[in-house]
Amino acid sequence: MSQPPWWRGATLYQVYLRSFCDSNGDGQGDLEGLRSQLPYIAGLGVDGIWLSPLHPSPNRDWGYDVSDYDGVHPDYGSLDDFAGLVKDAHASGLKIVLDEVLCHTSDEHRWFQESLSASSPKAGWYVWADPRPDGTAPNNWLSAFGGPAWSYQPARRQHYHHKFLRQQPKLNWRHPDAKTAALAVLERWLERGADGYRLDVANAYLHDETLADNPAVPLDERGAAVYAHAANFQRHLHDSNLAENIDCFDEIRRTVDRFPDRFVFGEFSEGFERSGAYAAPDRGLHSAYTFALLRARALSPDFVRQNLAILSRHAAHWPCISLSNHDVVRTVTRFGGAPEGDPALAKLLLAVLLSQRGTILLYQGEELGLTEVDLRRDQLKDPVGDLYYPVAKGRDGCRTPMPWQADAPNLGFTSGQPWLPLGPQHARLSVSRQEKDRASPLHYARALLAARKEHAPLSSGTIDTIDCAAPVLAYVRTSEDANVLCVFNMSRAPARFEHNLVSGASALPIGAGEVRAEAKRLELAPLSAWFGVF
Repeated sequence: MSQPPWWRGATLYQVYLRSFCDSNGDGQGDLEGLRSQLPYIAGLGVDGIWLSPLHPSPNRDWGYDVSDYDGVHPDYGSLDDFAGLVKDAHASGLKIVLDEVLCHTSDEHRWFQESLSASSPKAGWYVWADPRPDGTAPNNWLSAFGGPAWSYQPARRQHYHHKFLRQQPKLNWRHPDAKTAALAVLERWLERGADGYRLDVANAYLHDETLADNPAVPLDERGAAVYAHAANFQRHLHDSNLAENIDCFDEIRRTVDRFPDRFVFGEFSEGFERSGAYAAPDRGLHSAYTFALLRARALSPDFVRQNLAILSRHAAHWPCISLSNHDVVRTVTRFGGAPEGDPALAKLLLAVLLSQRGTILLYQGEELGLTEVDLRRDQLKDPVGDLYYPVAKGRDGCRTPMPWQADAPNLGFTSGQPWLPLGPQHARLSVSRQEKDRASPLHYARALLAARKEHAPLSSGTIDTIDCAAPVLAYVRTSEDANVLCVFNMSRAPARFEHNLVSGASALPIGAGEVRAEAKRLELAPLSAWFGVF
């Protein structure tokens, strides 16, 4: 029997590079800083690193606006530094998966600069359209970062499309030369030793060539999520989330598959089923994650059960599972934890995450139970933070620097002035503090990751939910030779779980909180987790 690919059941540790570890005192995390912390990452028991964008960028969207796909941002180091990172990571048993932004570029990229001339060979590499007679945008498409998704450019007397900032023009994947150039970027970095890719905004590679208006969300269907952001007032059926997206993914996957043992997964922020998020690994991308779990805020079994129900309808799909990343409020804060930290809640959420079926995406600091940092307006860097402040403060609060040493300046992140302030409350949650506490989330995360590798059901088994009353969440992970019963109290009150499987299961030493087993009954303390093998 052939071995499954390395990424099935693996855990990737997401490094937001600018905030991870600074090696030279300029206040920015960099490749050498990351390289110095490889022993820490390998010691967690993860299988690889998902590395945030490292290319040169004017940083309008902090690296997600690429101006040169061939290089490394000077803040982060050089191509030689990247080669050294890959060499050391591979020697440590870690894969390096790059975050590649090919849906759009920076407006400073030479491709876009050449596209400003209608007579250029690259004139069609971006999405251009004539304005309406009154000078307004060609259609009603709205940008995810506010306002119309079009900007006028006098050089062409036309508008260009941008799903995000006006400085992030949409690359036209329908143009064969533009697509070929984008695929060549993937090949180049695979040749340099990258083990795969996370594709940014994978749901938005293609647009409707007729530029049809997006339909409005009916008034009776508009809840708080719609009114939270103007772009949510319309269904994004024509600017993105097209069913034809899957043809792009198939070509991308086949490009990546020409290099042995590689992995490519996508980010899907909307239009999940329509745009190919749940495709089989031999049809679309190898895998994908959606925002279904990332947007969850209510601590209950419902958000997990609902996601599992959706995944069950796509049996051939292999999912990536993520509760936290650089785009959303930190998990502990989202689910009601105190600003100074909530170790019990952090451990419960780690237990749920690391017992899921799929490739796990663990965000830096999630293993520490880091909380969201509340920043003043003058401290914000994220363009989203300016949009609706103070109702929403953007993404900087989850991007603050990693706290390494509780008693060091800037918590050991940098000897200089950090690009974002560190959270004062993070000193007590720092790596140095948690290393000394065997009951900390950090030690618990290591134990869970070790168990995930030791017990095949947790990494590669099927997953079947057990019907039980809230606040209990329960499911069984099953492989050829064993089963693991996973039970969680998703509340701050005691709960009880009764099932015949309990009496025949032997408890694994990776539980959280106090759980008492009596025959077929579990008495679960608040925010507790229990695992039993049978």
